Amino acid sequence: MQSRIMQPRILTCITAMALFAALAVPVQLAAQAPQKNQQPPRYYVFNLGAPLGGFAEGVGINNLGWISGGANLTGNNVVNAELWIGSPLDLGTLGGPNSNVSWPNHTTKGEIVGISETAEANPYGEPWSCFAFFPSSTPTGDVCAGFAWQDGVMTELPALPGGYDSYASGVNNRGQVVGWAENGVHDPTCNAPRQVLQFEAVIWGPKLTVITELPPFPGDPDSAATAINDQGWVVGISGLCSNAVGGASAEHALLWENGVPINLGNIGGGAWNTPVSLNNHGQIIGFANTSGDENAAPSPTAFIWTQATGMRALPLLNGDTNSIAFDINEKGQVVGQSAGPNDGPIGERSFLYENGRMMDLNALIQPDSSLYLTNAQGINDNGEIAGTAIDTITGAVVAFLAVPAYGGESEAGSSKTKGEDNSRQVVLPESVRRQMMGFSRLAFGAGD
Repeated sequence: MQSRIMQPRILTCITAMALFAALAVPVQLAAQAPQKNQQPPRYYVFNLGAPLGGFAEGVGINNLGWISGGANLTGNNVVNAELWIGSPLDLGTLGGPNSNVSWPNHTTKGEIVGISETAEANPYGEPWSCFAFFPSSTPTGDVCAGFAWQDGVMTELPALPGGYDSYASGVNNRGQVVGWAENGVHDPTCNAPRQVLQFEAVIWGPKLTVITELPPFPGDPDSAATAINDQGWVVGISGLCSNAVGGASAEHALLWENGVPINLGNIGGGAWNTPVSLNNHGQIIGFANTSGDENAAPSPTAFIWTQATGMRALPLLNGDTNSIAFDINEKGQVVGQSAGPNDGPIGERSFLYENGRMMDLNALIQPDSSLYLTNAQGINDNGEIAGTAIDTITGAVVAFLAVPAYGGESEAGSSKTKGEDNSRQVVLPESVRRQMMGFSRLAFGAGD
């Protein structure tokens, strides 16, 4: 395990006043854009920009308002993990070209977890799970490791004995980091040479030198942990090794309680059964196929699981055929991404689900914003939402922050706006779709 002191591009100590000053900058107006909502907005959306010159993606937001994600460098072939705390902070890498934060981070203890390539070559040339979350169409061949970043120090999280790669996806306020890591087993269910070694769900910490393996569902050879709450409940997937990214690797959606795997069921499909986030009430959200076996292509529908109801699909926005739920807060509000048939005519758009209603987030923001919100990936307990948007004037792909407009008819949950009926219809350009990362690229992207 290595600890490396990064020299990020911005090392300014950001105060709360700086955050409010940044949010006070007016959003550029789009006079020619169609009106999205004639009623008072429920959210005010702010453009966080693309700080490294390429596309940017906001992924998680904690209760302090810290937004974590990734920012592509100019040219959109390399990404670095990014933290917005009033101003953007480049978290650097572990020595390789790419790093990213691809799953929602919730802890308020100043710790951010994600993935980074190292300067070490992978002896098997495995693209590993990281490849789907980096923008380049060609793997670098470098070892990719999970990291934990705190106070300017990025610490590499080790693989299991005999393995090379690891992946960190979530962390709780107790300092427990979850993810998955290779061991030394040459797994016959892997799709070699894309993936060679077996991988298992793990917990690092609270001391990051300590790694605990979580067992897969009985009969499955491989597993991965995707999120953990403050009670220590862990969710994730279990299945075949495959490509180490979704598909047959996610035959079973799991909850680990005290290290024991519990099958959460499915919504009709045999693959892509993927929990993404959970809250401290034990509500779990994610996405899954609704039909097909473990070899089926991704055709995701967002789901929510509770002990009372089990796993059930969330309703789709009008005209859409697929959706992915990315985050849930303590109030049970869910955010994610929705898409229409063949990504049109509606194209990808952010959604908010609350009180049994599925709403297009674009219909709930101020109508003079030039931003079209393509993907909502994080929501905190204040209802603040982070994600990715297209500036319809400049064409830039940027991170966004949406803040609730409190009071009166704009109070969250009280608006009568029919969000699914009032949004603009925007089709993402092919150049944008090709640069999407993670599950959005796998499910809704092009040319993969």
